[in-house]
Amino acid sequence: MKNIIKTSPFFLLLLSAPVFLFGQTTDKMLNLKEAVQLSLHNSKTLRMSSAKVEQAISMYEEAKDNQLPDLKVSGAYLYLPTPKLNLKLGSSNKSSNDSSSSSSSFPNVHQAVYGMISASLPLYAGGKISNGIKSAEYLANAAKLDVQSDKEEVIQNTIDAYYNLYKANAAVRLVTENLHTAQQRTKDFTNLEANGIIARNDLMKAELQQSNVELALLDAQNNLKIANFNFDLMLGLNDSTTILIDSSDILPEPDVQSVAALEAMAHSNRFDYLALLQRRQAATYNTKVVKGNELPTIALTGGYIAADIPQVLSAYNIINVGVGVSYNIGSLYKNKAKVRQAKTQEEMLQIEQQQMDDNIRTQIFQAYNNYLHSVKKIDVYKTAISQAEENYRITKNKYDNALATATDLLDADVALLQAKIDFEYARADAAVSYNKIYETVGLLNKKLNQNNQ
Repeated sequence: MKNIIKTSPFFLLLLSAPVFLFGQTTDKMLNLKEAVQLSLHNSKTLRMSSAKVEQAISMYEEAKDNQLPDLKVSGAYLYLPTPKLNLKLGSSNKSSNDSSSSSSSFPNVHQAVYGMISASLPLYAGGKISNGIKSAEYLANAAKLDVQSDKEEVIQNTIDAYYNLYKANAAVRLVTENLHTAQQRTKDFTNLEANGIIARNDLMKAELQQSNVELALLDAQNNLKIANFNFDLMLGLNDSTTILIDSSDILPEPDVQSVAALEAMAHSNRFDYLALLQRRQAATYNTKVVKGNELPTIALTGGYIAADIPQVLSAYNIINVGVGVSYNIGSLYKNKAKVRQAKTQEEMLQIEQQQMDDNIRTQIFQAYNNYLHSVKKIDVYKTAISQAEENYRITKNKYDNALATATDLLDADVALLQAKIDFEYARADAAVSYNKIYETVGLLNKKLNQNNQ
């Protein structure tokens, strides 16, 4: 009996997580829409994605700044002590008086001041500036699309956690109900054994069944605590909050469109695919930027100079305006490798797009068939519950008339519990699979908003 809960894939996953024992003191009822809103608001993934958008926008602004003129200002004040000069260019027979006279003929210079302003406005840079702006713009757009793609993933993860918590609650509820039945059965069997109506062995089987159910309930409750704790972290709630699932969200989903229609929708709505297209455009312009290194640059230049050296020179309003041309001839043979690298990046992104095309088709096909599979399982488990209930009723009547053993009765009880748990799991899986389809198409967020309007 205790293996009923443990064999579920969901609970095997939860049991692999560390166990946290804590006292839950606060109850909070959440529907799916509220859970998604909390998750989006507190997602660290989205915060990181938003930071990357800001970084990409800054790079775009930096690329646009290259269009602006460069303006430089420089100046200096120099203190010049009186130099001691002794010129010996003339005859050696000249008197010292002559030397002093020659030395005193130089101006007494103690300081010098000068200032310069220069400006350069790029007129043509081989297309590097304009193409660089375009490349940065496409990368910024790709970063914004990445945020939307991450948002779709966060929503889907929230949906998974929401319905996993529903599974855990359903398991606790159903096992608790079964435990009450097992306890009543043990009580009845105890009275029957005391009156000699049933064998001691049948009572022991009932007691063992009750113990197994108690163990299964402990496992289910522990799994519920772990699922609730992890969901609290995801939603940014206090970890002592007990989340109460709104069971009205577990509704049969409508039929979905065909796989071909979904694939067509994905190519125009999936944000990661659209972001990749933007990056391909950015790579194309980046190649043009690299090729621009092989072209000359032309700039409009201008400047202003002023200087003052007392008793020697005063210069003001020295203005120059002109056009400057520079050409790095070495780029004709040094730039080939860089161009090849840029073109290779374009080819890699093209291949990545082809791979994503295949991945999209695979993901849609899997999600679509998983949904159909889950819907079929719901119908099967509905029938299984009816069959298990009828089987238990018949077996109980046979046991009461000594036509079936206690083992048969207990097996019928276990089969009924398993059918109920499987049905609840199938309902949750169908809801997750339905939403997964729209995540693979890129319309999950839009679909949820439409459903909640």
